[in-house]
Amino acid sequence: MRAALSGAERPRPTASLWTQDLLLFAAIFVVIMLLHAPLLRLPYFWDEAGYYIPAARDLYLSGAVIPHSTPSNAHPPLVMAWLALAWRVAGYSPLVTRTAMLVVAAFSLLGLFRLARFAANLPVAWATTALVALYPAFFTQSSLAHLDLAAAGFTFWGLLAYLEDRPGKPALWFSLAALAKETAILAPLALFAWELVARWLPARWNELVPPSERCSHSFILVAPLLPLTCWYGYHYAKAGFLFGNPEFLRYNVTATLDPLRIPLALGLRLWEAFGYFGLYLLTIAGLLAMRRRPLTANGDARPRIPIWMQMAFLAVLAAYLGFMSAVGGAVLARYMLPVVPLVMLVMVSTVWRRVRYWPLVVALVAIAFVSGLFTNPPYGFSIEDNLAYRDYIVMHAEACRFLALQYPRARVLTAWPASDELSRSWLGYVSRPFPVVRIEDFTPGQIAIAASANNQFDLVLAFSTKYQPVHPLLEDWALWWRLKQKYFGYHRDLEPEEIASQLGGRVAFKKRSDGQWVAVIAPEREQDAELRMQPRK
Repeated sequence: MRAALSGAERPRPTASLWTQDLLLFAAIFVVIMLLHAPLLRLPYFWDEAGYYIPAARDLYLSGAVIPHSTPSNAHPPLVMAWLALAWRVAGYSPLVTRTAMLVVAAFSLLGLFRLARFAANLPVAWATTALVALYPAFFTQSSLAHLDLAAAGFTFWGLLAYLEDRPGKPALWFSLAALAKETAILAPLALFAWELVARWLPARWNELVPPSERCSHSFILVAPLLPLTCWYGYHYAKAGFLFGNPEFLRYNVTATLDPLRIPLALGLRLWEAFGYFGLYLLTIAGLLAMRRRPLTANGDARPRIPIWMQMAFLAVLAAYLGFMSAVGGAVLARYMLPVVPLVMLVMVSTVWRRVRYWPLVVALVAIAFVSGLFTNPPYGFSIEDNLAYRDYIVMHAEACRFLALQYPRARVLTAWPASDELSRSWLGYVSRPFPVVRIEDFTPGQIAIAASANNQFDLVLAFSTKYQPVHPLLEDWALWWRLKQKYFGYHRDLEPEEIASQLGGRVAFKKRSDGQWVAVIAPEREQDAELRMQPRK
């Protein structure tokens, strides 16, 4: 019965498996393509515009695997190479980019489905795959040109090959994962470390450890270090630094290794792994289900995911929780994408095993995920984690169109990433670049600097650089406010009217959308009318 439920009951022809996988991949791709259809032509967003698209474009135009139009972060080039190939085949456009990333998302979901079917059974595999596809952080990343979803997909395939005990294949998949994003090396190293520890456990704990015959080729799990080391060696030889440019290294590593920041970041990582955007409902359901006896069929209890497999998942999860709490200037949910689906898989399996009406539980969690896509939480979060990122893009595109129509020759003061949106026309916001004067953000200190140099710019494109809910949770807790400022780069931007007042101008354009805003501020000067009327040459 266990074999039948796991989908591994009898060997089938390889051609048949390939056909099934191809058909399932096509079905997944069509579904997520339809779900993402309104988002496919959006211009590039935030880190896309700041690094990944420029890096892929450099590779596309010149064949350079180390970017030159933006400071190199030393990320491995696999995803950028995939985008460059897609552009070479279908042309450079956001539509091609987002379609190419949806191909990666479909491949990742197929890997997760295969992993869940092997570890548990077919119903759990379908439910887990559907929930992960709808999970807001996964859904939005599916069409964004970032690295983490590709790393997650290759990790799923690597875990599947590891559980199936196929010598050589885990090394291949985990190597591809590490070449998609360097942090994916955590998964094979965590499995290798767990197998070493498991050899010393007492015999009475045999259920926790992998089967003994697997240990003979544990060294395969460290093989992905080789291609990653080669990449960093090449990067160092060409760029002169190893782990990204000095500012990137400072922001993501040296500035985060603080004994107080690490436990705070760990708390946030635990929330992302077990509670973020309605995930707490599935976690609570799984924990409550543990109090119930397993359901039976024909006198046999429903099987669980083997304990040694769950321990393998736990080893990978622990590695990500620990490492991602120590490094990473921004505590972004996308960094946890390789492990959050594993949590969902275990919880769905637990609910399936012990709750008679488990499809209802899965449906309620799915509803919570869909709601999370459209509803912002009452606390600060990264707007790339739900459809708030679309609101950002639409508002910025409208502001850029206003500038192009009303002030086509203006020098614009703004902050990143709007500075790139205006100065790089190939990002999709403007047809011709604007000269840009850049500040860090729109806090009082930065606006004061701008006011002292107001002859260097003609207009201000201001926007909310941090999401600010209307009625924020914990807003009056001074300690949390100070901790966020000190360790997580939090700040509060001035409102458009306040910026206009300090610069002696007026708000010429303003848009708001649920905790976000964008505004064009025109200082009152004699040349204002001239800027408005003269066409750009």
